[in-house]
Amino acid sequence: MTDRQPYADAEEGTIQYVVQIEDDDEPEGEEEETGDAEGSQSPDDAERVAVQQRLINLISTSIGRRTGLLSRRQVLDFLRRSNVGHLIFSEDDDDEDIIRLGNFRRRRELDPNRFPKVPSEKGRELMNSGTFGASDIYSTIDTKKRLARRILDREMGLGSRSNRQINQSMMAQSMIPSSDAEMIINYNDNVYSGQFSDDGNFFFACVKDMKVRMYDTSNPYNWRHYKTVPFTFGSWTLTDASLSPDNKWLAYTSIQSNVCLAPTDPNDTGDPYTLNLSTNGGMGWRGGFGIFSIRFSGDGRELVAGTNANSIVVFDIESRRVLHTIEGHDDDVNAVCFADKSSPHILYSGSDDTTIKVWDRRSMGDGREAGAFVGHTEGLTYLDSKNDGRYLLSNGKDQNMKLWDLKMMYTTARFEELNPRQHTRNSDFDYRWGEFDDADWFAHPNDNSVVTFRGHKVLRTLIRCHFSPPGSTDSRYVYSGSHDGKVYVYNMDATIASIIDVKQATQNQNQARQSHGGQYRNFYNARGMSGWSTVVRDASWHPTAPFIAASSLNGWDSSSGTVTLHSFNESPLDEGEPRMGTRYDEKLKPMTDGRSMTRDSSSEEDDDNDDDDDSDYLED
Repeated sequence: MTDRQPYADAEEGTIQYVVQIEDDDEPEGEEEETGDAEGSQSPDDAERVAVQQRLINLISTSIGRRTGLLSRRQVLDFLRRSNVGHLIFSEDDDDEDIIRLGNFRRRRELDPNRFPKVPSEKGRELMNSGTFGASDIYSTIDTKKRLARRILDREMGLGSRSNRQINQSMMAQSMIPSSDAEMIINYNDNVYSGQFSDDGNFFFACVKDMKVRMYDTSNPYNWRHYKTVPFTFGSWTLTDASLSPDNKWLAYTSIQSNVCLAPTDPNDTGDPYTLNLSTNGGMGWRGGFGIFSIRFSGDGRELVAGTNANSIVVFDIESRRVLHTIEGHDDDVNAVCFADKSSPHILYSGSDDTTIKVWDRRSMGDGREAGAFVGHTEGLTYLDSKNDGRYLLSNGKDQNMKLWDLKMMYTTARFEELNPRQHTRNSDFDYRWGEFDDADWFAHPNDNSVVTFRGHKVLRTLIRCHFSPPGSTDSRYVYSGSHDGKVYVYNMDATIASIIDVKQATQNQNQARQSHGGQYRNFYNARGMSGWSTVVRDASWHPTAPFIAASSLNGWDSSSGTVTLHSFNESPLDEGEPRMGTRYDEKLKPMTDGRSMTRDSSSEEDDDNDDDDDSDYLED
């Protein structure tokens, strides 16, 4: 990762294939024993060698060195014009050969049973253990009580104390939000993340226009916008945000080494504070690095960041100085989090090098991790802790979400002994450019995860996953956003509990303004764009109410963004309440049918950002 241009791999329209040319290890003059006499090479073999040499010469001539870069278009055009694909790729195997970034690698014969079994036995054991919510005492679906009956039992106080507790837990577990949206908040740019505070009284939305919108959600049925804070001179997009333990401060980041720290008090209208996490004093990615993840410590005194410099940075807020910068990974650190929000000691980092490292804050000075988790075969996109000091959840570009147990981590010595990176050194799936081929998936031989969840799509952007909260769900589920415009809710045994279709909810509501929207459709179709698309990048389950807020890249060709609020609701029509799917602007002003999304020119905040040209970047 040395001597590379920052974010060069985010350049739109470019996928680079690295062709490595290795010297023959044999001494000059010696020939490999092949069983054929010299000069007995077949015409096909001779032509194959000639074509391969031509490709090598093309690379060496154009690049001027032994290892060069060819774009996908160059490789494919060369093979097509020369009609030599059959000479490059051998027919000796049943499966076709494939080109992998970093080298040519032949696809192995695939085991159809290689995917993790569903339902997971270990996951089922966890469901029955009580760690992830209570289990119903009834054995079959037919005998399970309906929600109305449980409410009646609760109101009448029926059953023993333990039965009443189980009844309450089962009620919470059954209230999974539906695809129908209570409300749709529209933004003129992509929404990259959005989360409720731990007490549910606060929600923030990080938008690509370099502004964070803050909402009062103390009444989850009646949100109120009260503040918008900017990130001045941000790069590309806002990447992450974290609330302080007391909810008084919000730290948020962009692809540069500065962190903005803004008070959440609506009466404090001052500019956010700027904290520089770069030790060389550089500002932005030209002089420092980009930050992909940020978290407050449990005591609120420190910030921990994951960067594109392969490092974890620990920053002391009071003294405004960097305490540690540890290059603990071999690639970008896309996610960091603490094992327990109430403790500042144990933290995790997840990287594009496919590993999760465990760190003890008290011994980070020596630069060595306390342990590691291994199991993903492509890069990590997000980490979330159950906040019990034990269980961890991760999302990966291998299209897997995994559950980990701190008791099962590899020690540093064991991690180094196994050298698990040897199995994933060719991991190079560019998740921004299309579907993941399941034929490339394999079970990591050193996998020490507990449960693997599959079904959602981790494509185009760093999609996030979470544990469901104990108050509103009895800690029963895990859930993830998805590239297909949905939120996937999983049981702990890896079965799907529910799917919330955000794309359907938002697209259906736009049909109410078809006459006006047709102009947009004609515009996008004329430019060859894909039409309406939705990518759910983040989702947040309210801690005490049956709501999920989904933050999405949404609209025609995903050019705008939404936060959609989905609730448990047995009937989409409630007398006296606003109709389902009511659309609002970013300040929660109702948007009438046929009205286009426009910025409020009379607002206190100037939301225009016309000088920001992001055309050379792609979501990360």
